[in-house]
Amino acid sequence: MPGHQTNIISLLCSDLNLFAAERRIADYILAHAQEAANMTQAQLAAESGSSEATVSRFCKKLGYENYRVFQLSLARDVRETHRIDTHSNDVSLEDIPQSLENILNNKLNEITATIHSLSQDSLLRTLDLLRKASIIEVAAVGNTIPVALDASFKFKQLGLRCVMSEILEHQSAFALTLTPNDLLFLISHSGRSRRLLDIAKTARERKVPIVLITGDPSSPLARISDLCLYSTNLESLLTTKEFTLSRISAITIIEVLYLFLVSSMPAARRNISKHEALMLSDKNL
Repeated sequence: MPGHQTNIISLLCSDLNLFAAERRIADYILAHAQEAANMTQAQLAAESGSSEATVSRFCKKLGYENYRVFQLSLARDVRETHRIDTHSNDVSLEDIPQSLENILNNKLNEITATIHSLSQDSLLRTLDLLRKASIIEVAAVGNTIPVALDASFKFKQLGLRCVMSEILEHQSAFALTLTPNDLLFLISHSGRSRRLLDIAKTARERKVPIVLITGDPSSPLARISDLCLYSTNLESLLTTKEFTLSRISAITIIEVLYLFLVSSMPAARRNISKHEALMLSDKNL
C-alpha cells in the first residue's frame, strides 16, 4: 500500500504523465468507476483497450504495489464519493437547477475526499513544524497564488511569522535566507513547477523542512518534500482536461490546519482578537 491515501479519482483527474494506453485506462475508470472497482485485471484491460501489463504498470505509476491493492483502494473511494458519472456533471444554462446540484455534488466530493485523504501522522507533523518554525515562507506560482496568500494571512493572524510574495524573484531570494529552524510551505496542484522545484532545492540544500500541498504524490515536488498533504481535484469532470484547476480542496487543507492551530496554540485566540482589533476601524462605517 502506498504511504499516501490520495483518492484515486482525484489522481486520475489531475494532469498525470500517462502514456496513451494508460490514459485509456484512466478515462475508462473515470466513466465507470463502480464497475471498474469490481473487475479483474484482465477485464479492466479488455474494457479499456489495453493489456494486463499496461494495467499493472498503470497501478504502479499511481503508487500501488499491485492491481489488488489498487482495486481495494478504488472500491473504498467509490464507497466514499459514490459513483463518479461524467454524464451527471453537466453544467448548462438550459437546466440551471440541475447544474447547480451537479456543481454542489462535485465540490462536496472534492472536500470529502480531501479530508479523508489526510494522513493523521502527516497532519500532526505539519502542525508541529508550523508551530515551531521561526519563519514560514509560503510559496506558489500561477493559479495557486490566491491559496498561498490565504494561507499566509491565516498563519499571521494566529501570530506565526510568515512571508509570501506574488513575485517569484522575491520567493527565490527569501528561500536563500531560510535556516533549518524555518519552514518552506509549498502549494502546487501538479507538483511539477520548475520554479518551485528550484526554490525547494535551495531549501533542501539549507536543510530547511518542506511541506507541500499537492494533488500528485508521484510528482518531483512531492519526492523532494518532507511532508505532503494531498488535495482532491474533480474539476475536469465539470470542465475539460485542458482546464482542471480547483482551489477548493487546497483551501480546505489550509482551513483544517488553521482550525487545528487555533485549538492547539494557547495564544492563538488572543492573537486573532488583536488582529481583528487592528481592522476594526475599517468595519465601522
